[in-house]
Amino acid sequence: MEEVEIPQYFICPISLQIMKDPVTAITGITYDRDSIERWLFTNNNTICPVTKQPLPLDSDLTPNHTLRRLIQAWCTQNASLGVDRIPTPKPPLTKSQALKILHNFHLHPHRRLPILTQLELLAAENDRNKKCLIDAGVPKAVLLFLLDCFKSRQLHQGLQQALSLLQFVRIPSEEIKAVISENDQILDSLVWILGCEIVESDSVSVKSHALIVLKTIIHKAGSGILERLEPEFFERIVRILRKGITQQGMNAGLKVMVAACPWGRNRKMMVDAGAVWELIEIELGIPERRTTELVLEILFHLCSCANGRAQFVSHRGGIAVITERVLKISRSVDERAVFILSLISNSSYGSHMVIQEMLKLGTVSKLCMLLQSDHPTYLKEKAMEMLKAHSEVWKNSPCFPDRSFYASLHK
Repeated sequence: MEEVEIPQYFICPISLQIMKDPVTAITGITYDRDSIERWLFTNNNTICPVTKQPLPLDSDLTPNHTLRRLIQAWCTQNASLGVDRIPTPKPPLTKSQALKILHNFHLHPHRRLPILTQLELLAAENDRNKKCLIDAGVPKAVLLFLLDCFKSRQLHQGLQQALSLLQFVRIPSEEIKAVISENDQILDSLVWILGCEIVESDSVSVKSHALIVLKTIIHKAGSGILERLEPEFFERIVRILRKGITQQGMNAGLKVMVAACPWGRNRKMMVDAGAVWELIEIELGIPERRTTELVLEILFHLCSCANGRAQFVSHRGGIAVITERVLKISRSVDERAVFILSLISNSSYGSHMVIQEMLKLGTVSKLCMLLQSDHPTYLKEKAMEMLKAHSEVWKNSPCFPDRSFYASLHK
């Protein structure tokens, strides 16, 4: 392939690869369809990459059939030199075709499974298809399908495909708000799915997808929905985290909890649902970095409650795993870990025992190391505050700093 000189006008200006489906924008520049649609629909750019002229998202992309045939002929002629032949591309999905598929979805309930499968495959193909499906109202139709499942208390065929489809098509915020205002049980339908007994082979996938959709709705629906959550909401999420789901599903569930944490009543319900223990158990499993950041952010909020601190102290692995994470993951983890340790060390729940345990588990050493790091001043002050507050217990430790150490920090 390196020995073949490729005609310059066969190359897409964005991908710098041979175009498979050349299309010409209103600015007169030809691009490979996949590249320019990703530029427009995924990145939401509204200028031509080459001319810098305006290029609206809804502008026409005209197929350049002549150029495509030239490219295909050239590839065929040079196939013996290692050039791959380029097949004729499928015509892109149009909004009218998407509306027709959606019409059949409503008209033939018994055919929902193959139709949802078809929609899922179309959404996975390219960004233009996703936009067509969104414009045709597919996200709203699928949300209403989930609501039908909830109202009939039946797990209809196609549930997994429906939830997966909602991950491919971004549900517009205004559409989510409109659906929720018209049908306030949309959230209940997802919570119900989380609690349903599902065939073992599909359970992890379905419930992971449900958590991802739930996260999308929570983040786009506004704060009003977070103020009205019920205990069952958190009980179901905690139970799912305990049983095990995909990494993506777990992070989605944790993000939902993070979004709900600012409200005191939500924190209380999480603690009552046993969230503190489950979060520590997740962390003891040595999860990926992003999961650790989410776990510690939630634990920080829950430890601001007396009952949350009591649960944390009652778990024998809590202090150990939080201490172990300091100076190993990220700045945000260090911040949350120090504040959690501060809340716990000042707690009335077994205070002396907790302070002794922190000494045995190396917490004091980590706090001293943090004082010598390049972390922000406020975090060092919080660490020093802990060291001074418990100096009577910790002062005989070999790692406990003396006055000269404190003096050196202020130089």
